[in-house]
Amino acid sequence: MTLFEDLKWRGLIKDVAGEESDLQKILDGKPFAFYWGTDPTADSLHIGHYSSLCMAKRLANAGHHPVLLCGGATGRIGDPRPTAEREIISEETVNNNIAGIRAQIKALVPTAELVDNYDWMKDYTWLNFLRDVGKYINVNYMLDKDIIRRRLETGITFAEFSYMLMQGYDFVHLFQEKGCIMQVAGSDQWGNITTGVDLIRKMLDKPAYAFTMPLILDATGKKFGKSEGNALWLNKDKTAPYAIYQYLINSDDSKVLEYLKVFTFLSKEEIEDVYAQHLAAPEKRTAQKTLAWEIVKDIHGKAEADNAVAVSEKLFAGDFKGLAVKDILTGMKGVPTFKYTEELPLVDVLVNNGMASSKREAREFIKNNAVQINGETVNDETKLITKDMALEGKVIIFRRGKKKYFLAEI
Repeated sequence: MTLFEDLKWRGLIKDVAGEESDLQKILDGKPFAFYWGTDPTADSLHIGHYSSLCMAKRLANAGHHPVLLCGGATGRIGDPRPTAEREIISEETVNNNIAGIRAQIKALVPTAELVDNYDWMKDYTWLNFLRDVGKYINVNYMLDKDIIRRRLETGITFAEFSYMLMQGYDFVHLFQEKGCIMQVAGSDQWGNITTGVDLIRKMLDKPAYAFTMPLILDATGKKFGKSEGNALWLNKDKTAPYAIYQYLINSDDSKVLEYLKVFTFLSKEEIEDVYAQHLAAPEKRTAQKTLAWEIVKDIHGKAEADNAVAVSEKLFAGDFKGLAVKDILTGMKGVPTFKYTEELPLVDVLVNNGMASSKREAREFIKNNAVQINGETVNDETKLITKDMALEGKVIIFRRGKKKYFLAEI
């Protein structure tokens, strides 16, 4: 299977600048340089960026040269959002964010050449930019772009409106200086990408190529990698590897095949085999487990992926020994939680916090060995539940019956 055929099978080609047949010839032809860019809006990328980094790695593995841009210049302006203007961030924050992102990109795509558009924009005067670039793009052309059109009713600043020209010029610069003949990005960047292709044609009288990947959504239609509005960061100090594993292992059955194609480097045959196992026994969640392990392995290494599996298996078995509290809390997200301030006998703790409806019922649970504390069965109804029982001094885990968990926060 050629690179183009593989990308098509994975559903990774959405919009193409020009003819798809030309894109196929370029992708399956001799090595070329391409670029993908992101703005430093935080000091870490998140899982939503990961499909683009996977694409960069796929093209790099096929022998092509990735030039990956972290936008110190465009990041100072901000890409227009669909609903409201981005908050301007300080230069110190921009520089700190760039350092964090560049380290992540280099770790995930080792052959990447890293660039920063601030290097070629910082001394470019406004007058020269208007003369060199602005005269080639019609305002009506810009107004017709989807991201601009959606903001016209609520209003868009001139700074955001100009962002399209800045990103378009990045393509011109990298075409000239780095030989980048192609840009790859998510479909939300289509307007900016085509502006760059048009500028290269008008300014340099040469052809350039581009294609976008579809935005990856979860089963509810939200952007993939977002959980209640919070990104799953690639920096493990911000999001533990197990948290990513836990999120992925809960992927909806209707989406898991798509995710295996987009986010893993398993072959077509391997993915089809995993999915066949999933269809035969979906309750085993073979596809989700494979997906989660492959992604954590690629981002954080095999040791972290294996540890995530071990944590998951221990939590499922109710074995909390040796587990970090942060991993326990991640695995038990949504479990009923209460504050524990007054040390009381076990019976009272069960009744006061909804684990039993009465003292009689609580005693029955205890008598029948149906109550566990931190994974250990307790059958003494008078046992005093003290704060020093808390794991890492933070939480006591109660289990009633086989599956009902409760967390007491100290």
